[in-house]
Amino acid sequence: MVEDRIAPSVTLPKRILVTNDDSVHAAGLQQLASALEAYFEVWVVAPDREQSAQSHALTLHRPLRITTLGERRFAVDGTPSDSVYLAVNHIMGRAVDLVISGINHGANLGDDVAYSGTVSAAMEAVFMGLPAFAVSLAGQAPLNFEVAAEFACKLARHLFTTPLSGRTFLNVNVPNLPRDQIRGFRATRLGHRRYDYVVEEKVDPRGRNYYWIGGPELGFQDLRGSDCNAIQEGFISVTPLAPDLTDYNSLQDLRLEDSLFTGGQR
Repeated sequence: MVEDRIAPSVTLPKRILVTNDDSVHAAGLQQLASALEAYFEVWVVAPDREQSAQSHALTLHRPLRITTLGERRFAVDGTPSDSVYLAVNHIMGRAVDLVISGINHGANLGDDVAYSGTVSAAMEAVFMGLPAFAVSLAGQAPLNFEVAAEFACKLARHLFTTPLSGRTFLNVNVPNLPRDQIRGFRATRLGHRRYDYVVEEKVDPRGRNYYWIGGPELGFQDLRGSDCNAIQEGFISVTPLAPDLTDYNSLQDLRLEDSLFTGGQR
């Protein structure tokens, strides 16, 4: 049973933006939004089609279009980051208390966060000074989003009583297991997943070559305290992230000679 260490419901009404990279029609998003509506005013602004592995792309080379699908529900013909940008700065008029991206159809563990549109949507919110977290369901079909949606609701309520510091946001992964098989949750660091690097070359009907890239997962590195290990052991992983990519451990060790700039000329 998931440990209920999250704070109870707050009384103040809050406006939550829900987005994803699997499209506005995805089952994970729909279940997340439905669960949140028991506690909050929920707005859904998400891509009109799947945008997985778009990372933090913003669409700057063409205009974007917004389609109204229902009350507080909109589709954007762009990326996850586009959706957050438009939601905050146009659709909702910056009246946003929290951004939740998910529930992603599949894990976002370790190095995945560099590619993930789901995680980048949460980061886009942080760039605009908003609290945010991403949530993904780690496992294969058939996917059961119920526990992930339940945990996301508890975490959202918790963050309104215990806000994150600075520009920190959270990356949450939930095992695709029955509730009674989930052992609780852990605060984790990013792990390292391994993938096979595959390029598949084919020829189209007009005789031109085209390529599919990306190979299957080969497992993950066994790193104690990592998100990968937590999921493998049946725990929900909660990983604090920040947009600052500086390697502070190496900053003090970085010694460059003046000659690199002057070419040895004085």
